[in-house]
Amino acid sequence: MKIVVQVRLFPDAAQHAALRATLDLCNEAANVASTQAYQRRVFAKQSLQRLTYGQLEDMGLSAQPAIHVARKVSGAYATLTANIQAGNLGKPGSKRRQAAEGRPIRFRRDAAQPFDDRCLSWQLAARTVSIWTVAGRSGPIRFGCSDQQHALLLAHRRGESDLVRRDGKWFLYATCDIPDAPTKEPDGFLGVDLGIVNLATDSDGRDYCGKATNRVRHRNQRLRAKLQAIGTKSAKRLLKKRRRKESRFAADTNHRIAKSIVTEAERTGRGIALEDLGGIRDRVRLRRPQRVTLHSWAFHQLGQYIAYQAKRSAVAVVHVDPAYTSQGCSACGHVAKANRPNQSTFHCRSCGFAEHADRNAARNIAARGVTGWAAVSLPNAA
Repeated sequence: MKIVVQVRLFPDAAQHAALRATLDLCNEAANVASTQAYQRRVFAKQSLQRLTYGQLEDMGLSAQPAIHVARKVSGAYATLTANIQAGNLGKPGSKRRQAAEGRPIRFRRDAAQPFDDRCLSWQLAARTVSIWTVAGRSGPIRFGCSDQQHALLLAHRRGESDLVRRDGKWFLYATCDIPDAPTKEPDGFLGVDLGIVNLATDSDGRDYCGKATNRVRHRNQRLRAKLQAIGTKSAKRLLKKRRRKESRFAADTNHRIAKSIVTEAERTGRGIALEDLGGIRDRVRLRRPQRVTLHSWAFHQLGQYIAYQAKRSAVAVVHVDPAYTSQGCSACGHVAKANRPNQSTFHCRSCGFAEHADRNAARNIAARGVTGWAAVSLPNAA
């Protein structure tokens, strides 16, 4: 399993200038290579490398960084093609898709640049790193990380690392390749229902991040609406700053929820059953205020965090069909729209069972998890 460890760099003034010049040159070269790729319709790694290698060297890149620039451009076009095929950029002829297809990909000045061990050497015991720059080797640059991250780097760092500049600070994203632990056979499943009022509710009845988180979300929505209405340059600058702050808040909250859910499942020897939320934004019909709330939270990110932390803990994860989990009775199985008189209440019209709606849905998801795991675990008929 591959995970990414972020460490912060602390270069001195000369090192900072060299890193700044290097990142500028690499992304300028990437834009040149991207234009060549778009005009010649050459997107394969090896072909693009042969097409642009000489030009990139003439710009001042040495051999290995030039190869990485060409590979970065090829990977960006591969991602664009995958997004188009998946329909993420709209239907053929839509403005968004035409804009993406109608011009070369452009790389920001601070876009990440990959380096391999020929261009970047780690001195992990000393907590320093040396990086190739346009001015030569940078010399040892101090980096900071937690003790846990340092232990991961010492034991599992492999492959490339990405140099990134964000908000005036320098970071390295290092790839760590951790051996996969065999998934433990689960003794039942912990169902997790994702929602708007409570971001997550498990089948044991625990709610995760309800009113307090929603107060922050609603405050952010109000501030965003005010700044968008003002529309000045300073308002747009503040919007950009707040967007990053909201993104960090969502990621931190999702990490905390995921850790709590995975820890509980591991403690009780169960697996985790999650809803398959693919296409939820196209599928769900909600009133306008609820649509804003649904679209403003990274539910897909939460599912990814749960899956990745579960994999590290060898906890089984299954994704189940979420259809009618909120209308079906977890006691008798009766399904009816009338079973859900309001957002928070579930009352079965058949057997009389009553429960909080989110907890009832989580129990239905847990039951489907058991069935889904049994189907996956069956030996092949052949």
